Amino acid sequence: MDLVTGSSTALITPFKNGKLDEQSFAALIKRQINNGINAVCPVGTTGESATLTHDEHKRCIEIAVKVCKGTATKVLAGAGSNATHEAIEIAKHAQSAGVDAIFSVSPYYNKPSQEGLYQHYKAIAESVSELPFMLYNVPGRTGVDISADTTIRLFDDVANIYGIKEATGSLERTVELLSRRPELKVFSGDDAIDYPILANGGAGITSVTANLMPDLKSELVRLALEGDFAGAKAINDMLYPLNSVMFCEANPIPIKAAMYIAGLTETLEYRLPLVAPSVENMKKIEKVMQNYDIKGL
Repeated sequence: MDLVTGSSTALITPFKNGKLDEQSFAALIKRQINNGINAVCPVGTTGESATLTHDEHKRCIEIAVKVCKGTATKVLAGAGSNATHEAIEIAKHAQSAGVDAIFSVSPYYNKPSQEGLYQHYKAIAESVSELPFMLYNVPGRTGVDISADTTIRLFDDVANIYGIKEATGSLERTVELLSRRPELKVFSGDDAIDYPILANGGAGITSVTANLMPDLKSELVRLALEGDFAGAKAINDMLYPLNSVMFCEANPIPIKAAMYIAGLTETLEYRLPLVAPSVENMKKIEKVMQNYDIKGL
């Protein structure tokens, strides 16, 4: 099984006149490929998956596969839901579309127990048993934390579960997981702490900021995985102001605004209940962006 590791980007989903802008989405993915990103992640939190229709969700995955075909960039597709049967349906579609791996956010709103989380993930992963499968833990969004014990139980019991995107903001969680299972592939899901997670043995990142700065994010990961921790830390430190302002409002509000300011998207559209940043935050984003060299399409 060819595992997806390294640098990955949690792709935004561009809209135009309320609909998925397929042409812009494909262009953004090509830009990621051209700037050395190891994998793209369509339809995660940053891709506004919660407000996409199922058809749009599937179409985003299909576009990503088509654009990445024949390149070195892989597709780590989102297949999450708070209904296990829906997540299985999306995962099976992703498999048939030709993705390289799947990541699946923990069920939101219904707050399952740890046993419920175990059974949920076991069912999804086993439905696509030939695909590498990554857990996605973001308790600040979902209201439920995949405990270290449950993560390790799933890793031990389900052959294709190979890693977890940790967006708890907790370095201690990464330390615990890797101290107990060094072969588990832990991805940083928080841009500000990419370097410390990689330096502790993390296998990659899934980045919001990489939408804007794929060149620097891919270089940060490359350096860290080659053991150049000083070089990786320098990039992480340099990106801190940008990483910070990208979360001045709920993700993906700031990153979509930044992409529009940079001229990387033609329109600035969100799906309700998300709306554009406040005037004050828009100014903050613009000011911070002036300090960076942002590559064009």
